[in-house]
Amino acid sequence: MNKSAFLPVLLGATISLSTMAQTTRTTTTTTTTTTNNSGGERYGKTLNLGVGIGYYRYAYNNVPVFHLNYEFDVAKNFTLAPFISFYTYQHDYYWGNKNYSYGYYRYRETVIPIGLKGTYYFDKILNAGSKWDFYLGASLGFVIRTATWEAGYGGDRNVVNSPLYLSLNVGTEYHINNKVGLQLDLSNGLSTVGIAIH
Repeated sequence: MNKSAFLPVLLGATISLSTMAQTTRTTTTTTTTTTNNSGGERYGKTLNLGVGIGYYRYAYNNVPVFHLNYEFDVAKNFTLAPFISFYTYQHDYYWGNKNYSYGYYRYRETVIPIGLKGTYYFDKILNAGSKWDFYLGASLGFVIRTATWEAGYGGDRNVVNSPLYLSLNVGTEYHINNKVGLQLDLSNGLSTVGIAIH
């Protein structure tokens, strides 16, 4: 995957969804959004559950991933969300030396990113209807990694040196009702589809 071209494609997709939301915003709906005292929409107190693919530098291939975060309102149109993700993958590593025969040795690594995600919502700027949310975000945290190697491997078992996790996010949510929404979250670290529980 060409990461230099990845985020512009995601932004283009989000803008296209925003156009759809503007087109349908005048449709009569029974959806009720949560508001604060000033009448603006609140995005916090939301549990987001997602499944998708992880392709961060910790894995050699796209792998299934599970993701969970919980958003808190901290400012107008801005939330912070502690998050945790989980994925595991298997890889063959070519290695050998004078004491060990050269060949492919298999290992399985489990990757658990933990951190904090900041999200800014652009609903007013994009003039989105009440059923849609659009946002940009960034995630910062660290990674817990465990690896199990095939018997007979005697080399370096440290697969990745840096425990830092950093990603940029773009996404949207479609509100089915005032309690549940469908969410698409895309990033250079992992991408998921899932549900948002308000």
